[in-house]
Amino acid sequence: MKNITLAIEDELLEQARALAQRRHTSLNAIVRSLLSEEVEQEDRIAKARAGLKQLMDNATLDMGPDYKWNRQEIYDEREDRMLSRHQRPDLRGAGKDKG
Repeated sequence: MKNITLAIEDELLEQARALAQRRHTSLNAIVRSLLSEEVEQEDRIAKARAGLKQLMDNATLDMGPDYKWNRQEIYDEREDRMLSRHQRPDLRGAGKDKG
């Protein structure tokens, strides 16, 4: 294990020492833990970005060169797929025994 030297404000050092004492640990352990968390977070972020990039690179949404987006068609299609409450007796409680 290597040693490092840090330059920090006196007040911050005193607050950090008090924190370590309250946590029943050492200032060294707190710094080591914080650095470890930062490195791990960077690694997770890099892996997530790589995964997203791979998804984007592999994604295909080729609708053909002549396809034009039509908002109303999309809304109509969505509406057709969604049934309202009055069209679904099971959502109203129909057929349940009301004793």
